[in-house]
Amino acid sequence: MLEACSLNKSFGALQVTRNVTFTVPAGARYGIVGPNGSGKTTLFNLLTGETRADSGRVVLDGQDITGFSPDRRARLGLTRSFQKNNLFGNLTAWENLAIALTIRNDVGREFWTRFPSPAGLNDQIVGLAERLGLTAVLHRPAGTLPYGTQRQLELGLALAIVPKVLLLDEPTAGMSPDETHAMTALIASLPRETTLVIIEHDMAVLHEIAERMIVLDYGSILIEGAPQEVRRSEIVRERYFGARSR
Repeated sequence: MLEACSLNKSFGALQVTRNVTFTVPAGARYGIVGPNGSGKTTLFNLLTGETRADSGRVVLDGQDITGFSPDRRARLGLTRSFQKNNLFGNLTAWENLAIALTIRNDVGREFWTRFPSPAGLNDQIVGLAERLGLTAVLHRPAGTLPYGTQRQLELGLALAIVPKVLLLDEPTAGMSPDETHAMTALIASLPRETTLVIIEHDMAVLHEIAERMIVLDYGSILIEGAPQEVRRSEIVRERYFGARSR
């Protein structure tokens, strides 16, 4: 469903992505880990088109999307969340979801006209809110919501597009243990129609969700394998966890 083919990116003399190549099958759950500065978020930016690769290709469901803009990639089914909340803070949760659903329904291209209201829009919003546990806050400004609830809403914006591939960048960062548990359960419940790639520092979260893991080290793939294989790897223990096997 998603292929990264020899992706390279440098910022000046600093090479942050080095020949990164991997393939994610349809419906799979992949985790990406690595220390700060290993190139994880840059990799997501290359996949979504927010940063242009110096070389290499990105393929979505068999289609080469390397030259496509971020919004075109999103319309084709590649969506993401961010490390920091990226919401319309002055708009209500309902309005945030309405914007995302309008994009999905492809009725947001007309300018200088009344905001369109496609048939069933409110039902779609209510249904998505129920799924995300947001029903009680739909009419509150997004910027006033608790941090964990804002993270749930941002996930809702990505899911509103009905993505083929969903990229989640540190979805539980800054959350309390209870919020982390709730978000992990929510992500784990996503249907297999959505292929999932998640960056996460909390290894307990990844072990709940990921079936396969990629470890990045200085912009390169250090190892790819099942979570148990990665956990047993001596080179991972040395380079990522900072410990030697005994």
